[in-house]
Amino acid sequence: MNKSKKESIKLIALGGVGEIGKNMYLVEIDEDIYIVDAGLMFPEDEMLGIDIVIPEITYLLTNKERVKACFLTHGHEDHIGALSYVLKSIPIPVYGTKLTLALAEAKLKEQEFVGEADFREVNSNTILSFPTTKVSFFKTNHSIPDSVGICFHTSQGAIVHTGDFKFDQAAAELYKPEIGKMATIGDQGVLCLLSDSMEAEKPGYTTSEAKVVREMNDVFYNAKGRIIAACFASDLNRIQHLFDAAYLTNRKVAVVGKSLQRVFEIALKLEYIQVPEDVIIPLSEVKKYSDEQIVVLTTGSQGEPLEALQKMAKQAHKYVNIQSGDTVLFAASPLRGSELLLSKTIDMLYRAGANVVSGRETVQVSSHGSQEELKLMINLMKPQFFIPVHGEYKMLKAHLKVAKACGIPDDHIYIPEKGEVVEIKDGKLQPGAKVPAGNVLIDGIGVGDVGNIVLRDRKLLSQDGILIVVVTLNKSDKKIAAGPEIISRGFVYVRESEKLMEESTARVREVVEKSIAKESFDWTTLKQDMRDTLNQYLFEKTKRRPMILPIIMEV
Repeated sequence: MNKSKKESIKLIALGGVGEIGKNMYLVEIDEDIYIVDAGLMFPEDEMLGIDIVIPEITYLLTNKERVKACFLTHGHEDHIGALSYVLKSIPIPVYGTKLTLALAEAKLKEQEFVGEADFREVNSNTILSFPTTKVSFFKTNHSIPDSVGICFHTSQGAIVHTGDFKFDQAAAELYKPEIGKMATIGDQGVLCLLSDSMEAEKPGYTTSEAKVVREMNDVFYNAKGRIIAACFASDLNRIQHLFDAAYLTNRKVAVVGKSLQRVFEIALKLEYIQVPEDVIIPLSEVKKYSDEQIVVLTTGSQGEPLEALQKMAKQAHKYVNIQSGDTVLFAASPLRGSELLLSKTIDMLYRAGANVVSGRETVQVSSHGSQEELKLMINLMKPQFFIPVHGEYKMLKAHLKVAKACGIPDDHIYIPEKGEVVEIKDGKLQPGAKVPAGNVLIDGIGVGDVGNIVLRDRKLLSQDGILIVVVTLNKSDKKIAAGPEIISRGFVYVRESEKLMEESTARVREVVEKSIAKESFDWTTLKQDMRDTLNQYLFEKTKRRPMILPIIMEV
């Protein structure tokens, strides 16, 4: 490790700040770049047709020879989901704990990654040496086992990334955080702390999983029919509680959903989930048991449960549908922004005859620390500088206030924008230049080929529809050979708007005849004239602006 005092240290968030998900942070020490996490984000409502969103990595591609390694804090998709897109262009070693790497490998397979990934397993006692830094790890408490925080040791102190964490005093052995190790790191000197902000607005402590267990057992004992338990595919802590409750109440569990089965099989194989053999049954055997003996554990295509439950309520699910007397248990807190969808789903489930258990502790327990836990992390680490990460701007702002309450001076705290280079120099935190950062949209197998213009067009099509105008011209005779024919999709119902379509056709014919009568004309001008004329007329008549596509052919 370079012992020349005062290395050049830069910190850059390529994702995960001002948003939920898409976590990717860069730690630059002298010339070397280290990546912490490479996550995806699920699309927002206005991103029509988009499957997933990943960070823009132009800066990494430009400096690919300087990128030394990628470190993963844990196995959730908002931290590992963009890994295949990074490794496609930058073949670097990826360090992570056993479960994290197993989930990352499965994700690469699912995303049809071609080539060999250089995965290197670490545990919380591993120390890695690089030319510019030593890297060590510490266990954190999150909803998935094998979660770690990461320390980059420099001569000025450690740069610590907490990963996602909370402090649950009743955590099971697999989930216990290494508080002693965190205190030791703090005593040795922390230069800068990058800390999880997801629950920074929530005062007090995050409710303990022990309360979840009590609530869940209560539901299982009192349910008269089948239990449909909905959870996130990667929330292994909650999945373990569900299996424990099923075992206590002599119920059998069938697992439904590809992503859930994939994660579950990996966790079972690596012994991160303990399930008595006779508790789990294949879906095909559900009919052999009475309703009060069955638990169906389910999730949706992206690992979130609401979509699957809606299908079940509509009687449209491939395997399991809601029947009268079922108890639906939400064993997951809804994703931020999906509260409306949750409310609608609960309504549909009640209509289908189910009893819904939601809004109790089983739903509300977060896997992130609230304000008192964030204070504990700050007090353990005693950082010189503080950067809140992983959360929307309001969460980062709330975390800033928490850090101030812990005695960190104003000028030692900074909320970064995506792509902003934050430099630690001469005992100061200095925001500097910006590197390219933003959203890369994935639609099917297209990576980044859908941009703002395509999204704008999709939005326009979804609002006002499309008109296709087809005209065939005989250029030598200067006549219309066929058409104009107008095809409408999503604009008006043609049978009830014959007059409008006839008038539109007549106006297009007039424009075309006027143009081809001239000595010379070009297709581009003619198309634009057709668009302008139709646009004006249709807006006058309908107050709508459909997308107009003129198609001109020649015979």
